[in-house]
Amino acid sequence: MRQPVTESERTHGAAGARIAARLRDAILSGEYAPGARIRQEDLADLHGASRLPVRDALRMLEAEGLVTVRANAGAWVSTLTLADFEELYLLRERVEPLLLGFSAPLLSEEAIDRLDGLALAMEASSDVEEFLVLDREFHLSGYAAARTSVLGDFVTQLWNRTQHYRRAFTRVFRDEGDRSAHHDHHLIVGALRRRDAEEAERVLAIHIRRTRLELERHPEVFTIGG
Repeated sequence: MRQPVTESERTHGAAGARIAARLRDAILSGEYAPGARIRQEDLADLHGASRLPVRDALRMLEAEGLVTVRANAGAWVSTLTLADFEELYLLRERVEPLLLGFSAPLLSEEAIDRLDGLALAMEASSDVEEFLVLDREFHLSGYAAARTSVLGDFVTQLWNRTQHYRRAFTRVFRDEGDRSAHHDHHLIVGALRRRDAEEAERVLAIHIRRTRLELERHPEVFTIGG
């Protein structure tokens, strides 16, 4: 018979989830680079917590692929090889259009207006970090109306695991004056307005594929933290 959860376990669980949420945000914002060491004692001091909820937090983020924990050695922000990245992006090319197809018929006109505003804001932005925040909101908001039990969380995890490398891609396409990402965003909004889910899916798949192919041209990106 399963024993009831104690108050202490509940407290540690809540603290671990809180620490994991803050560490996840710090990793995604670039505060921790790929390959950076994460010291449990520093996290415990920062959050005024014991080592137990810190270990819980690291296990949560390890399960998401954001952190690599090595027994008796410590924890590091996970890195991707080019092969890892290609695999994750091939998954994105296939599952994100599917998720957008589920969401498209359920998006309100107000939600589509919001996507249009985000596309315009991205085009006007000259700041990489601002662009990344807007881009994430654009895509995940476009999927938000989908009624799924698994796919939405899976896509978010794919986004989180590839965040550092999208940052690198954004710098590359800005340096090269590439406007294709903005063009794709406007095409997706237009298709959603027409309620043409099939066209929105097609453009999204090309959009994700272009990022994969562009980063394959820049293998030096994958030496981050290596």
